[in-house]
Amino acid sequence: MRPFRTALLAAALTTPTLAVAQSRPPLAQAAVQPIAFTQRTLPNGLRVYAIRDTNTSNVSVQVWYDVGGKDDPAGRSGFAHLFEHLMFKATRNLDAEQFDKLTEAVGGNNNASTNDDYTEYHEVVPANHLQRLLFAEADRMSGLVVDQANFASERAVVEEEYRTRILAQPYGKLYGTYLPALSYQRHPYARGVIGSIADLDAATLDDVRAFHATYYRPDNAVLVVAGNFDPAQLEAWIDRYFAPIARSSAPIPRVHVDEPARTAPVSRTTYEPNTPLPAVMLSYPIPPDRSPDTPVLEVLSAVLATGDSSRLHETLVYRDSLAQDVSATVDSRQDAGLFEVFAVLAGGKTAAAGEAALRREIARLRDRPISAAELAVAKNQLLTAAIRGRETAEGKARTLASSVIIDGDPSTSDRQLAAIAAITPADVRQAARRYLADASSATIRYLPADAKPAGTASDPIAIASTVQVAPLAPPANLAVTTQAPADQRAALPPIGATISPKVPLPTEMRLANGMRLVVVERHDLPLVTAALVAVGGGVLDPIGKAGTASLATDLLTKGTATRSATQIALDAETLGSSIDTGIDRDGATLSMTVKSDQIAPALGIIADVAQHPAFAPTELDRARAQAIDGVAASLKSPGPLARLAVRRAVFGDGNYGEALSGTPVSLKTITRDDVAASYAQTWRPERTALVMVGDVTPDAVRAQAERAFGAWSPASKTTLVRSMPVSTSYPAPRVIVIDLPDAGQAAVAVGRPAIARRDPGYEPAEVANAVLGGGYSARLNEEIRIKRGLSYGAGSQLAAGRDGGALAALVQTKNPSAPEVVGLITGEMRRLGTGPGPAPDELDARKATLIGDFGRETETTAGIAGLVGGYVLRGVPLAELQRYAASVQAVPATAVVAAAKRVVDPALATVVVVGDAQQFADALRKIYPTLEVIPATALNLETGTLR
Repeated sequence: MRPFRTALLAAALTTPTLAVAQSRPPLAQAAVQPIAFTQRTLPNGLRVYAIRDTNTSNVSVQVWYDVGGKDDPAGRSGFAHLFEHLMFKATRNLDAEQFDKLTEAVGGNNNASTNDDYTEYHEVVPANHLQRLLFAEADRMSGLVVDQANFASERAVVEEEYRTRILAQPYGKLYGTYLPALSYQRHPYARGVIGSIADLDAATLDDVRAFHATYYRPDNAVLVVAGNFDPAQLEAWIDRYFAPIARSSAPIPRVHVDEPARTAPVSRTTYEPNTPLPAVMLSYPIPPDRSPDTPVLEVLSAVLATGDSSRLHETLVYRDSLAQDVSATVDSRQDAGLFEVFAVLAGGKTAAAGEAALRREIARLRDRPISAAELAVAKNQLLTAAIRGRETAEGKARTLASSVIIDGDPSTSDRQLAAIAAITPADVRQAARRYLADASSATIRYLPADAKPAGTASDPIAIASTVQVAPLAPPANLAVTTQAPADQRAALPPIGATISPKVPLPTEMRLANGMRLVVVERHDLPLVTAALVAVGGGVLDPIGKAGTASLATDLLTKGTATRSATQIALDAETLGSSIDTGIDRDGATLSMTVKSDQIAPALGIIADVAQHPAFAPTELDRARAQAIDGVAASLKSPGPLARLAVRRAVFGDGNYGEALSGTPVSLKTITRDDVAASYAQTWRPERTALVMVGDVTPDAVRAQAERAFGAWSPASKTTLVRSMPVSTSYPAPRVIVIDLPDAGQAAVAVGRPAIARRDPGYEPAEVANAVLGGGYSARLNEEIRIKRGLSYGAGSQLAAGRDGGALAALVQTKNPSAPEVVGLITGEMRRLGTGPGPAPDELDARKATLIGDFGRETETTAGIAGLVGGYVLRGVPLAELQRYAASVQAVPATAVVAAAKRVVDPALATVVVVGDAQQFADALRKIYPTLEVIPATALNLETGTLR
């Protein structure tokens, strides 16, 4: 779990849709093409899989080890995850962090993750760098250097990750520690993968070396290569680099535990700080992933909680306004897994009411069969998601590798998808009866600390003493690897011939009503993304009514003149998709990704919600309440709160500084007339573009667009968008501490005004930001994480809008380190603008990172649609898509320094630190005597003063 990754929670929804659903004929189920691969096993036990894809210019290299949190020794929880980090340090032939240079520096990326069952490492690079990555992966498999310096630095980083994920993040303890501990009594799954700070502190260098020698070996690993490669050449390279690695004769320790069946329900109530809203988690034991029941459990989960027409969302979120968010997850594993049902309650609702509602919906699944229409919707959702997951070489490799590690069979995922087609309503009911019985449930009620009654204590939730773990039995005569002297290291392999990426080439037209139509053809998969992009957005919110455009956009899918919110959700999800809304300060979007034979009905849905929104008062009230709850969650978390506050302080009372989703105060002032006026200013055909990407042709799309949108009339002159003045001056810089007592970490944000996206100096400014904080190998992360272990990740972002922009760096660290981190950020910002500028190697690497990120966005239909839509919102000519890489490549070091003076110089920056002020405010005041301290309870986001 390294930085710069994103995690998605499945949202849940649905049911007074059943009468409508039963009248709708089920769609035919499209088959998902099996992944084509070759396989072999080397004499040393390494299993090798290859997936060739000549439609990409990239290649994905993945190595998965059959070792995870379940294999952590007694008293050493978190070892597998710690080793995930250590594997990026030095090897016999490579320097520490060189993996990042071999990937980011050439326009690729790399990352890793640790699961209960495995640890995986993956890279995506231009295909001509494949040989180098194979050399590097083999070198760290056989020759990792585990020394005291690397061990200490990465342990410090992992402890910061623990603070970020478990202590500072709302509901972090619920997922990271409490859920596994309550769910398992014997199996080592009971321990959270990230471990504990106490166990990490207790670890020794010898422990870590023994763990590596025990599990990191070829006969415990899977290598998958996917992308554009020559098969014969690939085999030769694998034989050259991996075949010579020796196979250990020592056995691999395993714990084989049958988790006892739970025969009586268990429940716990806990009160935790920084918990914005009550939450309830129900978990049920399920069999290993290889069970024939896994496909039906996936269907059951989709019926229960995937999409706005799903049962939990329809009842708890939509109909009863009981929950802010709901989800259901099939967490299947090598051994016994969990079926998890989760709800974050709405403001003013109780955990008891939420738990009762969850149990009612689960009982309904047990008691009555689902409808044929519900089943068809769930199947289409799962199949469409599977196709989307296979759009990229990396996605195909991940699907195959997980099947091998979890199930021992590379075809498991394909078989499970095929099995979905045969599932019946009776199968779903039977699975609910078998696995979702009340007697087998474990319940956690996770409540705000300030809601704890006097004299009440949280129920203890601890790892049971009966949990069994694997012994740490290092091989005899454990060898210690050291880095070879520079003149004795194996040379990096040569770089191959470049394979040019396929840059999207849009075809642009206009309909008679002025609406733009942009088409990008991709015919490798039967997928299409349709995105309707409207210029306007949050920057047009009236002063004091932040969040108006956000509410208006959200309400588009909550009812039209002829469709209810439930019907809109059902119509989209019947196509295996959802209709997604997006809000930006410069505009808004409506989008769907569907199979290419479903374009016409998808466009019909988008056209209806864009042209005929009802803005029913009841829907506005519901959406407002949900938005207030969502903002309340942000105000309890150091990182999101720091982002909101620093932007407001930088832009003052200007519209670019207001909270895009609104605040609890502003949201309460917004009326239906405000929402309708916001809609009228943004959603007009002459200011809107329909972006179609995928298995389409321009002529066919034009005809479909005319049918769907041709009757949409341009707005009258009385509804023309009012122009907003562009800020030419900004408030003076400040240093602000927002006191959030008991915060598990401090969040440090340093922000300042920057430039608009259309500014001629945009590319130099983007490269300057890339040098400062645009990636793992950039300067901020190098200084703060890699050298000092003060954070899980440090970075910066240039947010360049249509008429203005900001640059901001954000770092989370333990509270006492906040003053040091402020100094490191401002020091690096200052250094970048004072010359002499980045050296050629650094400059080339950061340019490659930008170009590579751009290229990877073009690998999926949704990614291309997002790129094109962003250009539309920012007013950038689409021809810039073809020129982007060359424009970035042409930026010299002198231009980077000049851009840094213009948009990075900390002299114009405001510093915001959110955290437990008593731990750092006095030290920070010695550096900044004018420091302001604002209690989080007194923070006023309605004004640039924050007071």
